[in-house]
Amino acid sequence: MPNLSTHPLMLVPLRRFEDGALLLMRLVTGAFLVWGVQDNLFSAERMLEFEQFLAKSGFAAPAFMARLSVWAQLLVGLAFIAGGLTRWAGIVCAINFIVAIAMVDAHGGIRASFPSACLVVIGVYLACRGAGRISIDRMFEQRL
Repeated sequence: MPNLSTHPLMLVPLRRFEDGALLLMRLVTGAFLVWGVQDNLFSAERMLEFEQFLAKSGFAAPAFMARLSVWAQLLVGLAFIAGGLTRWAGIVCAINFIVAIAMVDAHGGIRASFPSACLVVIGVYLACRGAGRISIDRMFEQRL
């Protein structure tokens, strides 16, 4: 019986790219999160629109929740990009987007929920896996 770990169909040589793939996932996801909230940070009008959207969606304290979500996404995005406090950032990311699914996206069905669900999965993965070798977290781990 052939050894499956060396079988050509298993594409084992791709393992050498796993650190780069993890970095790419962190960078793309982090940049997406930062880009997605930057308008709320630099425009009071856009923040007000987000607050009103949250109020219409049934959120308690929409002004507070809008700022909390925007700042959480910004800090999570920056943490993913840098690879610093990545496990914590993953937890915050997952929680933020679970709330988004429950309060907003679920009303639109599975297609509307999919982007937020992807961010939940990425958050959970990074919380469990960590940032990988190419990260600030790794530098701290090596010093400890």
